[in-house]
Amino acid sequence: MMKKLLVAFILFVLVTVLLVACGGSGGDSGSNEVHMGETTFVQSSVTLKKGNSLNLIDDTGSVHIIQNGSWVNGTPRPTTEPGAPTVNQQFNGNDSHMMGPFNTAGTYHLFCIIHPNMNLTVIVR
Repeated sequence: MMKKLLVAFILFVLVTVLLVACGGSGGDSGSNEVHMGETTFVQSSVTLKKGNSLNLIDDTGSVHIIQNGSWVNGTPRPTTEPGAPTVNQQFNGNDSHMMGPFNTAGTYHLFCIIHPNMNLTVIVR
């Protein structure tokens, strides 16, 4: 009986250590970074934890001006979304800047005013 309890305890400890080491908490393990190419965001959306900032990285020599809003049918639509931090940042190529923090849960939109259809959706949980 005691041997079975000891084996069960050891298995429990091993499973717990593995879950913690492998990030098995079920939390958001996404990155707070989004890379930009010459005329696009490398990904179209990113999920952040409430209170985090977003690091936008310009991997090319392209100039970008990122603001709140989005391109809709080829037309730029600047907007102010309640709860979103104000974003108006110029990238001069091969640089990075932090946006935020994003303190309110919701879905927000950023776009490059220079490059048509260069949109990023930011989901904050």
